[in-house]
Amino acid sequence: MFIKKNADKWNKYQHQPTDNPDETAERFVNLIDDLSYAKTFYPKSKATRWVNGIAAGIYLSIYKNKKEKYSRIFQFWKFELPLLFKRHHRIFLFTTIAFVLFVAIGVFSSMQNEEFVRGTLGDGYVDMTEENIAKGDPFGVYKDGNPFSMFVWIGFNNISVAFKAFVGGFTLGLFTLFIMWSNGLMLGAFQYMFFSKGLGIKSVMVIWIHGTLEISAIVVAATAGFILASGILFPGTYSRKVSFKRNAKDAAKVLISLVPIFIVAAFFESYVTHLMSQTYDTANNAGLPVWASVTILSVSLAFIIWYFVILPIRLLRKGYYIQPDGIINRLKKGDA
Repeated sequence: MFIKKNADKWNKYQHQPTDNPDETAERFVNLIDDLSYAKTFYPKSKATRWVNGIAAGIYLSIYKNKKEKYSRIFQFWKFELPLLFKRHHRIFLFTTIAFVLFVAIGVFSSMQNEEFVRGTLGDGYVDMTEENIAKGDPFGVYKDGNPFSMFVWIGFNNISVAFKAFVGGFTLGLFTLFIMWSNGLMLGAFQYMFFSKGLGIKSVMVIWIHGTLEISAIVVAATAGFILASGILFPGTYSRKVSFKRNAKDAAKVLISLVPIFIVAAFFESYVTHLMSQTYDTANNAGLPVWASVTILSVSLAFIIWYFVILPIRLLRKGYYIQPDGIINRLKKGDA
């Protein structure tokens, strides 16, 4: 009786496909109801396999063969990564505040004891910088060496620091915090050294051409480390294992996203900062104009703020969200 009652309907669904999405949805729901009944009372029946095959065919036509509006890479950069990062904005805020605090400690310690600068940066680097300042070439260190070799070495070093900050998450964030501490103190002492000699604004115009992206990326990398650590420390409603896997996946995506930023920062330091340093060389004075430095610095800072702060908030307000299967979807007006 069950087969006799539904056979015509199943034949129609199998041999007369429809392009109407509402009808497709209705057919799928009906088939699922029939399949549930059949599996309950006739689990080994051929009719059960028949209904299952028809339902599977409709499911595949909806999901497996659906053409994506955006390519996977485009979707990752425009939607997935910002939405993922929005989920961890509080950790990002904590990391940013902590790093700024460490930089401030570096500046304050340098003001209280000038030997702190040498202890943090090393006698060799401080002596070389003071010698360059005396020669009228305060940023001469950026003109030494082959630009391409510098590009490769700097890019590798930056990515290495970011990876260490990420791996520090496995130590419950302690090693990540140490990396932030050491880099923050170095940055504070470094900037104080130039400001104390009346070269503060000039150092910003030169160093922060690449430093804006470089330092921001290190803070984001540290955020990835703390995301990993939070999955262990604060599992919430998930089991600790599931929480760790979930956060580790998010943290890895954040880390991977920093690779192009570090490459651009390395390019700026090797080639653009190299030229800008000549602007303040009294013997040369043939580098880039100051407006070029201001433009690069401003655009770099605007990009970091827009991509990691503003864009995630805007996407969330527009109703975009990541489904459990990784597909990006958007709530329609009136949806809960």
